[in-house]
Amino acid sequence: MNAGNDVVVAGIGMHPWGKFGRSFVEYGRTAARAALADAGIAWADVQMVAGANTWRGGYPGLVSGSTFAHALGWNGASISSSFAACASGAQALAVARANILAGLCDVALVVGSDTTPKGFFGPFQSGDENDPDWLRFRLLGATNPTYFGLYAQRRIARYGATEHDFARVKAKNSRHGALNPLARYRAVVTEEEVLASSYVAQPLHLLDVCATSDGAAAVVLTSADYARTRTGRPVRLRAVATNTPVYPNTLIEMPNFASDSTSVVAAPKIGFKTSLATTAYAEAGLGPDDLHLAEVYDLSTALELDWYEHIGLCAEGEAEKILADGRTTLGGSTPVNPSGGLASFGEAVPAQAIAQVCELTSQLRGDAGARQVEGARVGLAVNQGLFGHGSASILSV
Repeated sequence: MNAGNDVVVAGIGMHPWGKFGRSFVEYGRTAARAALADAGIAWADVQMVAGANTWRGGYPGLVSGSTFAHALGWNGASISSSFAACASGAQALAVARANILAGLCDVALVVGSDTTPKGFFGPFQSGDENDPDWLRFRLLGATNPTYFGLYAQRRIARYGATEHDFARVKAKNSRHGALNPLARYRAVVTEEEVLASSYVAQPLHLLDVCATSDGAAAVVLTSADYARTRTGRPVRLRAVATNTPVYPNTLIEMPNFASDSTSVVAAPKIGFKTSLATTAYAEAGLGPDDLHLAEVYDLSTALELDWYEHIGLCAEGEAEKILADGRTTLGGSTPVNPSGGLASFGEAVPAQAIAQVCELTSQLRGDAGARQVEGARVGLAVNQGLFGHGSASILSV
């Protein structure tokens, strides 16, 4: 078994994203089989299955790790199941990676899949009065787009961002997504079309906010020793950060509707979202200047601009400038969301962080086709889940 420091992404697979009306199990099985085929590894040789949960799957019968292991045919593999909202896929990756680094297995399959309702996500039908997610729906009626609109208003107030800046993000990602055969939305959208769409949560228009989707993604991870017995160009998973905020968290984060007090305790030097990237950089021994591309969590166009700053592509308040300069588009110095991002895919919650790793792997292999980032050798994926969850993953060749 492996006892070194390296984990290799040996295979990737996805089910196309859209609305298909079928079980998330079917989507996940398709993605898993594609990842195994890409790795050239038989299902019988997989020693661990790490599943990313969807709460829509239904406890207790459809828990992701066992569900996917069963769907592929029981083979005696160990299993784990992770629920961390939109960071679920990254937590599953972290569990699989940790098992490999601990020498507990050499081959792990990570799968995330979802079937989503029509429209924006709503509250559970019943809830605990102490659950902040239940409370924000029941007390405030604060759907996800409400929060996205507040984040966008913050950029306008602090940095002078405009609706045109937000629309430019959507237009960029639509051009990228048009080149991705797995994306749900492949039509190129102009800034004018974004601004002409209806407001959802001012200043955000309908085309500023990502949809919900069905979809799945899977990766096969192996130890470095095992990878040396295989052919192909290895892509290394250098870091996975899943740290939580530090008190006091001075920015309101979904689903909370108040920030921690700083009346007595000083604010931390590094905020939560920034800490995700800095933790991953430290573990990988790399920094933002080493990046050739990034996949970031663009639930709304304004949030993508925030992430430019959190991952160190620019200083606070400069995101709009580097976007306008073309730095974050294909052909720029650090393309962001060359996959098309959630703007082009929509949300399939447990699959999102895994799908980001699939895109980075394709890019680092040089297999991304028309959306290939020239000379890509280091990539970062970052996202935020509710309830203090978040993740950042760094891959390199």
